[in-house]
Amino acid sequence: MKLQVSHSPHVRDKATTQSIMLDVIIALLPATFAGWYYFGIRAVLVTLVSVVSCLIFEYISRRVMKRNNTLYDLSAAVTGLLLAMNLPVTIPIYMVVIGACFAIVVVKQMFGGIGNNFVNPAIAARIFLVIAFPKAMTSWTIHSGAWYSFKSVDAVSSATPLTSLGASNEPSLWSLFIGDKAGCIGEVCILALLIGALYLMFRHVIRPWIPAAFIGTFFILVFFFGHTNVLHFTGDLTTSSGWEMLFHECLYMLLSGGLILGAFFMATDYVTSPLTVKGKLIFGAGCGILTFLIRYYGNMAEGVSFSILLMNILTPHIDEWTMGKPFGEVKENAKA
Repeated sequence: MKLQVSHSPHVRDKATTQSIMLDVIIALLPATFAGWYYFGIRAVLVTLVSVVSCLIFEYISRRVMKRNNTLYDLSAAVTGLLLAMNLPVTIPIYMVVIGACFAIVVVKQMFGGIGNNFVNPAIAARIFLVIAFPKAMTSWTIHSGAWYSFKSVDAVSSATPLTSLGASNEPSLWSLFIGDKAGCIGEVCILALLIGALYLMFRHVIRPWIPAAFIGTFFILVFFFGHTNVLHFTGDLTTSSGWEMLFHECLYMLLSGGLILGAFFMATDYVTSPLTVKGKLIFGAGCGILTFLIRYYGNMAEGVSFSILLMNILTPHIDEWTMGKPFGEVKENAKA
């Protein structure tokens, strides 16, 4: 019998980085196909360019840095797919390549590769593109023509649902749920995202702590404090119709933008989220608070990416605050 000596934790599991990433890819497929259906073949092109670019930059950067090849773990493919899900269908292709380069080379490989990046690469790349190319990243369209036609590129320009609340062209809650709205490729169909999220939880790839805290905190803040912002709520809370309008706004804000995509697929990233259940709840609540503040009191409609990025930076401190003391730790002698 061979004695094996190793560091804790001494937990053996069949899950590998490759199997986890494969599960994430499978979970993203419903939202990916929904985005392709609504936005047409141009969405397919953006997705393929993003994924292939991430794979190429992963291979080249690892070779330049004289590190072993890591394409087989599928982490670069996941980054490319998530980045594509966060892009508008009309974005120029060269910007997709720039975003992929930033995500893989700058955010991931320059910090040591998978497991060492302190922020989610796809989120960081999206924010970089928003800052560098604000017009291209905020040009929204609604689908038109057949899904297999390039006509979707010339679709009717439309405001994102977050900026059309209360307007005459406000989409219905059902339209928001099934994806018949303007937005990024992977964020429009909430139904598809929830199917993927359920798959990840069924496979025990993610736990519900962060999404529940994220979505729950945001919902509570919108319900109790959203009506104080006259830019969104115009009802009278002294009447039943006013409360109905408030509840409608809460659901509308949950189903709009990238909240569901961010809560289930990006905030739950193993590397950039806390380790303990308490830490995950704090992390998710922080994301919900920041998203609410940015959406209602900031100068931009969306706030999910920025909120997750800021909480990623705080993750080491949250772990320090919430981690238990090691068993058998010897306390320092008190000074006389």
